Amino acid sequence: MSRRFLRRHQQKLDAVRSHPLVYRYARFLDHPGLWHLNRRSVAAGVAVGLFTGLIPGPFQMLSAALVAVLVRANLPVAVITTLYTNPFTIVPLYLVAWWLGELCLGAGSTPMPHPPEIAWHQMVASAHAWLQWLLSQGKPLALGLVVLAAGLALLGWLAVRGAWRLHVLYTWRKRRERAATQIKDAVGPRRQ
Repeated sequence: MSRRFLRRHQQKLDAVRSHPLVYRYARFLDHPGLWHLNRRSVAAGVAVGLFTGLIPGPFQMLSAALVAVLVRANLPVAVITTLYTNPFTIVPLYLVAWWLGELCLGAGSTPMPHPPEIAWHQMVASAHAWLQWLLSQGKPLALGLVVLAAGLALLGWLAVRGAWRLHVLYTWRKRRERAATQIKDAVGPRRQ
């Protein structure tokens, strides 16, 4: 998210903060780190979003918001970052998590049972079948999810901090070059 984007939508953010359901919790949402774009809060927001994005079910955004408030991370960044898990990426991520869990436990190379098919016309039965499949995976999947979530959060935090630093260095260099050009133009060409 750029600063221009947040400035354009500042009134909408203020409207959300003054909503009656949100207003009750306004004292928790007043910390500047939850809303300002700085290196620390954005990196923490990305880490929170990447970590909570692997929580099964529809509780990813809610848990990202709660953890962001607790650790004073950028709230919109944390919530938006959870969107990396979606119906197309969740199965490969869970397969990687299961593999990491197997690797950490040293359980050997037992094949992972195939996930159940999704019956779009019977969503409740499908959700129940998926829950049973997830629970049948047990320790490897649970440990793998924690390891993968922590690894993604660390990588995201490092990537944001590094990219932010590179951007600041690039901006400083461009500013120095502009200043040198302006001084050179102001002094004019030297006569010999």
